[in-house]
Amino acid sequence: MKNYYAIIMAGGIGSRFWPISQSAHPKQFLDILGTGKTLIQQTYERFLKIIPAENIYIATNDIYIPLVRQQLPGISPDQILGEPIMKSTAPCIAYASHKISLLNPDAAIVVSPSDHLILDIEEFTKNILLSLEVASRNNCLITLGIKPYRPDIHYGYIQYTSQTIESDYHKVKTFTEKPNMELAKTFVQSGDFLWNAGIFVWSVNSILLAFDEFLPELNDIFKEGADKLNTPMENAFIHHAYYQCTNISIDYGIMEKAPNMYVLPTDFGWSDLGTWSSVYELAEKDYLGNAVIPSDKVMMYDSSNCMVKVPKNKLVILQGLDDYIVVESNNTLLICQKTHEESIKQILSDVRSKFGTVYN
Repeated sequence: MKNYYAIIMAGGIGSRFWPISQSAHPKQFLDILGTGKTLIQQTYERFLKIIPAENIYIATNDIYIPLVRQQLPGISPDQILGEPIMKSTAPCIAYASHKISLLNPDAAIVVSPSDHLILDIEEFTKNILLSLEVASRNNCLITLGIKPYRPDIHYGYIQYTSQTIESDYHKVKTFTEKPNMELAKTFVQSGDFLWNAGIFVWSVNSILLAFDEFLPELNDIFKEGADKLNTPMENAFIHHAYYQCTNISIDYGIMEKAPNMYVLPTDFGWSDLGTWSSVYELAEKDYLGNAVIPSDKVMMYDSSNCMVKVPKNKLVILQGLDDYIVVESNNTLLICQKTHEESIKQILSDVRSKFGTVYN
């Protein structure tokens, strides 16, 4: 396993979970489901089962480095890759891949978001290990696709063909970002579409070849800094380099263009926890369908199908609500219909316009 590496991406701000997720303390550093561990802690512990601790890297914004150190005390400062400004996923993957390549040219890498939920750890572990083995043997880029059990407009979709490598890995035909409901229903009924989990596996050589072909300018930025990566000069180099990087996701920059893209159809109890509705779906509910985290001081009257997350010691009484999100945190109370939760990002934008960053 010495050739296996993980890149955990932890730089997002999780604005859909405002007011609990705020720019100074975003979603990945929170215990959204009340399990006793934050999402990044759960992600890190999953990879510790299959990746040597010294081979796990956290890519995050500079302002979150203290949070990473606090929540993952066993990790070395050299394994925290600080980004001076928020860019999309391609720059941080290029940065980490060039760094790892210089340390171990035989590396196989799994790239994962830090804020997803995995319920079947055993199946997940099996899929990742198998994918690392396949990626080590083949010049391919692998993504994990989740077998959909319902049409969902919040997920991206991957269409695959019958062409395979090593039996289980299907050639990707198309990527589709968050379709409308009619299209999502068509995808699920067709049987050849999967949810895009945003988890990737490849050899370091394969991904760097792909960067060289599809994002050559971005690739050259980090290639030119090869003599500074893994040295005391790395931080200064990155602070300069990042301002030259294109703000582009790995999906748009490489995945949708690469001819050697393959997907493993799987199901390990995955959720990207992208919305309060996804948390509601996973949370324990009472007989009226209310999910309350924590539940010891919340009293519900004539209320059903609500998602409630409030401070532990706060007495909260709710009466006559059906299908609502009720969240209190950081001196902010949000009460929003579940069917209108897509408006939370706009609400946050309006709050910033009116009050500045006080409630941010």
